[in-house]
Amino acid sequence: MAEAAPNNHELFTCSICLDLLRDPVTTNCGHSYCMGCITSCWDQEDQKGVYSCPQCRQTFIPRPVLSKNNIFAELVEQIKKTRIQAAAPVPCTAGPGDVECDVCTGTKRKAVKSCLECLVSYCETHYKVHNDIHPGRKHKVVDATGQLQERICTQHEKPLEIFCRTDQSCVCLLCLVDEHKGHDTVSASAGRREKQTHLGQTQSKIQQRIQEREKELKELKKAVETLKSSAQTAVQDSVRIFTEMIRSIERRRSEVKELIRDQEKAEVSQADRLLKQLEQEIAELKRRDAELEQLSHTEDHIHFLKVTVDDGLLVHRMFEGTDLC
Repeated sequence: MAEAAPNNHELFTCSICLDLLRDPVTTNCGHSYCMGCITSCWDQEDQKGVYSCPQCRQTFIPRPVLSKNNIFAELVEQIKKTRIQAAAPVPCTAGPGDVECDVCTGTKRKAVKSCLECLVSYCETHYKVHNDIHPGRKHKVVDATGQLQERICTQHEKPLEIFCRTDQSCVCLLCLVDEHKGHDTVSASAGRREKQTHLGQTQSKIQQRIQEREKELKELKKAVETLKSSAQTAVQDSVRIFTEMIRSIERRRSEVKELIRDQEKAEVSQADRLLKQLEQEIAELKRRDAELEQLSHTEDHIHFLKVTVDDGLLVHRMFEGTDLC
């Protein structure tokens, strides 16, 4: 699988930046992205609190914790190596950012060493020639550097080999005879060790501060997540409570409506009986006395009662635990 995978480059391409995966991570839905790309994408969704996959749009709550996909990372490195080998120029030819050989004519080759005495940088071939020319004299040689002049004393044009503690500067051997005579000096390597020790102490303090800040950051993020979770729970609880209250009010409204209708039927039925009695009595009276005026009929009007509850009073009673039903 590892040998065949580099041919399927599209499988290892981030759909966000459209480049080979860098620090690949895989979401719960199975899609892979660069750690930086998906982190940046989800950072923009922090306000919503809902995180989605850019490809399939599956959502996640809360924000998933992403871990590096080591298998994908190894396969991507194989792809990179294959590309580098396929596109690599002539190994000895100097490229952008490389130190060029000072001896080569025409096409410059990449320098591998720099001589602090000759003040010349050499490619591998010319470095062998340099060693052949000076077989009995060992020159001070370092890895190829484009900053040779910074390693040479500007006054005596000799290699800087001594560190002056008094002046906190690098000097050559001849400087010890002149302006740095009697100063507290050590070799450059010893000065480096001293500075390295101090640098290590400073680095330890910085790393300790980083750990403290990362701990504070982790605690703050945890507090934010807890706050978001509590807020979400509060919203869900309030929705549930208000839903139950609305249902209760609807039931009470239906009960009151039914009660009113029943009362209406009873009263209308009683009124109908009275009407019939009155009609019979009126008919009898008409037969007895034609001069009586016709009686007026009075209709009973039933008004519908509507219970109106102030929302603010409901919320207040809700938190007091008052049973509104």
